[in-house]
Amino acid sequence: MFDTKDFSSRLSQLRVAKGVSAREMSLALGQNSGYIQNIESGKALPSMQVFLYICEYLQITPSEFFDLENKTPSRRQALLTKLERLNDRQSALTESIIDEFLRK
Repeated sequence: MFDTKDFSSRLSQLRVAKGVSAREMSLALGQNSGYIQNIESGKALPSMQVFLYICEYLQITPSEFFDLENKTPSRRQALLTKLERLNDRQSALTESIIDEFLRK
C-alpha cells in the first residue's frame, strides 16, 4: 500500500534524480519556496492538479510516480523512446546485449 511516507520519499527520490533542489522545484511549479520541502517532510500533500504538474515537471506519468520499483522512470522512458526507433536487426542485437548484461 502506498502511503503518505511513500509519497514523500518518492517525490524526494525523483527530484534528486532530476538534479533540482526542493526550492527550485517549488518555484518552477509556481508555489512558495518551501512547498516541495513541506511535501517531502510529510507536512502536506499536493492537490491532484499540482500532483499532475509535479509529474509533468519530472517528465513522468502518474503511474510511473507510484511505481516504486522503477527508480529512474525518466531514464526508462528515454530508453524506450530510443528503442522504438531501432529497426528489427538493431532491436535483436540490443536485446542480445541486454541479455548478456543480465547474465552477469
